[in-house]
Amino acid sequence: MKALIPLLCLIALPVWAQDAPTGWAVLPADKTYSELVDATKAAIKDNGLIVVTQAGPTKAAAARGITIPGNLVIGAFNNDYAVRVLETSTNAMIEAPIRFYVTENEDGTATLSYKTPSFVFAPYMAEGGQVLQDIAAELDTAFQSVAEEAVK
Repeated sequence: MKALIPLLCLIALPVWAQDAPTGWAVLPADKTYSELVDATKAAIKDNGLIVVTQAGPTKAAAARGITIPGNLVIGAFNNDYAVRVLETSTNAMIEAPIRFYVTENEDGTATLSYKTPSFVFAPYMAEGGQVLQDIAAELDTAFQSVAEEAVK
């Protein structure tokens, strides 16, 4: 079963950047950084998830007089998934919320990236079993929907 997880991750994702790390989905957008941040947050909500966390160095650097490209990590999850994951593996919950990563490109566009939930939860599959695999697959679909909606 463990061998199927990477294959499922590849099948489920529409776009992989050539230099993307293993397990990552990378979707370039024609939107600006701010537009992509807003679109990602809206798509998270539209797809039944909640923005749980947000963190990035851009605003803090600006407050120090340093200009860096836009860079924001947005953690998304919901309580239903949290309860279900905990029923399979207490250890797997360290991975929640699963994160989207919005980065500003030199040309003024932005990119949305994320580690697929199946990849994130892979180390816990022996403990969580088929139920955790099913949850991860559901989350793969939800994260793919968020990403596709956000970049369109």
